[in-house]
Amino acid sequence: MSATRAADAADDFRGPLDIARAATVVLDGRDTVVGWSPAATELLGFGAHEAVGRPLSAFLSPLPAEGPLPAASDRPAGAEPPGASGRPGPGPPSGGNEIRLARHRDGHELLVATTVCPLAGGTGRTNGTGGDGGLRADSPGRVLVAAELGALRQWESRLALLQGLATQSPVGLAIYDTDLRLTWSNTAYEREIGKPLAEYRGKRADELYSGGTFVTPGYPKTLDAVMHHVIDTGEPILDLHFQGIPPSDPGTEHLWSCSYYRLQDANGHVFGVCEDAFDISDRQRAQQRLALLVEVGRRIGTVLDVVTTAEEIAEVTVPEFAAAVRVDIARVTVMSGELPATGSSAAMDLLRVGEHSVDPAAADAAEPLYPGAPGSQADRYPPVTYPPGSPQDRSLASGGLVLDDNVLVVPLRVGGSVLGLVTFVRSPRPEVSDRPLSRGPANTFDNGEVALADELAARAAVCIDNARRFTRERSASLALQRQLLPHHVPPQSAVEIAYRYLPSDDVTGVGGDWFDVIPLSGTRVGLVVGDVVGHGLQAAATMGRLRTSVRAFAQLDMAPDELLTRLDDLVGQPLDERPGARDGAASDAYDELTTGATCLYAVYDPVSRRCVMARAGHLPPAVVHPEGRVTFPDLPAGPPLGLGGLPFESMEIELPVGSLLALFTDGLVEARDHDIDQGLDALGRVLGDPAASLEELCDRAVSELVPDATTADDTALLLARTRQLDEGQVAEWELPAEAVAVGRARELATRQLGVWGLDELSFATELVVSELVTNAVRYGGGPLRLRLIRDRTLLCEVADTGHTSPHLRHSAEDDEGGRGLFIVAQLVQRWGTRYTPAGKTIWTEQAFPPVEFG
Repeated sequence: MSATRAADAADDFRGPLDIARAATVVLDGRDTVVGWSPAATELLGFGAHEAVGRPLSAFLSPLPAEGPLPAASDRPAGAEPPGASGRPGPGPPSGGNEIRLARHRDGHELLVATTVCPLAGGTGRTNGTGGDGGLRADSPGRVLVAAELGALRQWESRLALLQGLATQSPVGLAIYDTDLRLTWSNTAYEREIGKPLAEYRGKRADELYSGGTFVTPGYPKTLDAVMHHVIDTGEPILDLHFQGIPPSDPGTEHLWSCSYYRLQDANGHVFGVCEDAFDISDRQRAQQRLALLVEVGRRIGTVLDVVTTAEEIAEVTVPEFAAAVRVDIARVTVMSGELPATGSSAAMDLLRVGEHSVDPAAADAAEPLYPGAPGSQADRYPPVTYPPGSPQDRSLASGGLVLDDNVLVVPLRVGGSVLGLVTFVRSPRPEVSDRPLSRGPANTFDNGEVALADELAARAAVCIDNARRFTRERSASLALQRQLLPHHVPPQSAVEIAYRYLPSDDVTGVGGDWFDVIPLSGTRVGLVVGDVVGHGLQAAATMGRLRTSVRAFAQLDMAPDELLTRLDDLVGQPLDERPGARDGAASDAYDELTTGATCLYAVYDPVSRRCVMARAGHLPPAVVHPEGRVTFPDLPAGPPLGLGGLPFESMEIELPVGSLLALFTDGLVEARDHDIDQGLDALGRVLGDPAASLEELCDRAVSELVPDATTADDTALLLARTRQLDEGQVAEWELPAEAVAVGRARELATRQLGVWGLDELSFATELVVSELVTNAVRYGGGPLRLRLIRDRTLLCEVADTGHTSPHLRHSAEDDEGGRGLFIVAQLVQRWGTRYTPAGKTIWTEQAFPPVEFG
């Protein structure tokens, strides 16, 4: 340490009126200066040779009772005129010092604090030349010490600060010597120890806080090591976190923020280390609670599932908040996503859906109602009930939280309903894991923790309610999908069917792609696939409208191009002409979803093996020949539905028996990482295996083109393998448009029914054939064609070249005709009219007679 720094340090340890640093003046009995120190020269500017022999009044005078004080520029920096609210007299300030007005050699005035000390054997102050003591009046009698008033006030402030730190500060202060034995501590430190200083003075820090450790990374772990480091290096260490158990609270672990400084005396000699420590346990607990809330927000509600959310509640709060957590949810909420019935919650049917514990000793007040078989629903989510008077029973009865010793029960409230309970259990022991819990008493909950548990339960209830709503809405969505899509396709004589549907909306499980298999007259079958813009419920509802419309048009035996034209007109219908149309966002959403929808419709006839198809902006189908060759027919591409402006065109192709027809949406073959041509090539490779079954081909197509069943767009795939009716199942004749054709038709039909063993149907069939042929002769044109088909029903068809359609009507009593078609309708299951380019065909279906066994 340099001499200058040593002198400055020495001044810091001495007060302004210390005789070693203050301005010192020696006075005789007449207040004449007889001694003048260098500090006096520095303060007032007069040298000793100028001051000695002059009266003290030449330099100092009492503070005037009236008149102006020295200007602020004449006062030392930081000094205030004494008595800011009133003028002080010349009397002494605090501490017995007297405030006086001093005159500097350069003429300015300044305030100084002075104190006078008589010298032993001095004369004191006299008015004469000598006293009885025999000493001269001009001999040294008193010493006057002076210092700037501002410097004195600063020194006094420092003393007051030190006194406050020692007696009033909440920060614990302690001084340890170089042997790390405590020599002094303030009042706050005494409260931490729980004893007066005299009882623990001389003890080492590790003796006072045995078992404690520093938890701040990068620093030594023990008190001895940290203090030795400060003493050896002189570098202070600030804000180290020390975790330990104070002697005044032996059952609870605390956390302190500690700082350490090396102590030196005025000469620079090291004599110890100072420790200041502030208990931040409450702050740490608040931070832990906030961190737990953040963790709860991050980990709870990751999936929209009631059971998973309940399990996440239990996992995230153990062991940080409780030794055991149990979550019980109402049965209706878990199973169907419904809210429990309002009313008394005490009778609520609860299921244990979440439980986590690190303390096997934590008691469970629940009583299982009945055991479940392993793997059963009752085994996974056992029903529980609570005895009367238990905390859970009281919570259900009151609808509020209940704290009972080490058990805290919080209801999961949403609005006016209680979804269930969360039970937090603290272990009766101070530790529930390998490390102590850093909180209040480990076996109870304080007010802050009760509020935290209520907040946790509130957040969990919101997540469970969201999951409940999703469960309910998804169930409704899946029910809607099951109604809108063919979840069961009946067997068809014309084709063998397999299909797959993958919605891209994994939240609701439904989308806008659709398909259908429609039985038509004459054992024909209609195959349709479509794609609606968008996903989710809106797209699914729109898809349902289109599917219903297609099925209705198909039942009218419309040709594919005509069906798409009608569908396009329906979609493009002006808003004000739609039934029930309304203005607003819903109508706008409907327009966005329907306009631009695509559709492919194909009709296959197993008698002729002809397939007629048309498309509206959709991808063409894939045709796989029996030998495995894959082609994509050059089917004319009409515009998407709702755009209008261009007509739709049909294409007719002949398919060999065993051909595969694949209808699909673009979600199957189009992806972000490859274009649609690559997808079509991949689909062709998958479908080109003639030995594979349709189900195998569907699985291969999905696994190859939609890996992990994830796709950015909905996916629909419909596979149909063609069949042909046996020649023995079809009988067809050509008849002239003459009256004699009626008898001939009855004869041919009766004979064919005998060949097929259907004599029981002869009478009804004769009447049907007779009526249909008669109408064709009378109202149609020749030649006529009569066809019988024995399939799952008996089909009878009469074709003519006319385009007028017969109508069923009730005849009046005096009508001579009009009853024939009415009789036909009573004899058959169903009947209808199918138009062709050459005319029309009237067809009927009759059920086979029941087969008798035995």
